[in-house]
Amino acid sequence: MSENQNKPARKPAGKPAGGASKSPRRRAREFALQGLYQWRIGGADEAAIEAHVHEIAGFDKADRNFFLGLLRGVLKERVALCEAIQPYLDRKFDELSPIEACILLVGGYELYAHPETPYRVVINEAIELAKAYGGTDGHKYVNGVLDKLAAKLRPVEVEARLRGK
Repeated sequence: MSENQNKPARKPAGKPAGGASKSPRRRAREFALQGLYQWRIGGADEAAIEAHVHEIAGFDKADRNFFLGLLRGVLKERVALCEAIQPYLDRKFDELSPIEACILLVGGYELYAHPETPYRVVINEAIELAKAYGGTDGHKYVNGVLDKLAAKLRPVEVEARLRGK
């Protein structure tokens, strides 16, 4: 058996499940994730990330303002976000995989700064990012952490959903 036959099949990068087109906001989240990965791994700063993203195919279909808000917001609030997320982790934040860490930062920031977006939408978008870019079970980890963080940051919304309202 060849080495490739042992690997699970992965959907092609950039192709959403079911052939559906990605929304501009989902694309913005993907570009924010890529930028934060550049920041976390390579030390790129905000200006370098913003300059580079314009060169990436598909950026013209993303919600540019939403992307900028996510990128700038996460970078500005990263210390507070890490502190808010840490109680729900089973290890130190710095020990997380870079992809899952960046997804948690994006999701945490959205929960905090975008109350107009339902918390379940924020979590589902983070899960989709983790499925597309993270490790095998990274989406389960992201789901669990953000679900607990949502209960802290949006207790009224979470309680209402749990009560079926």
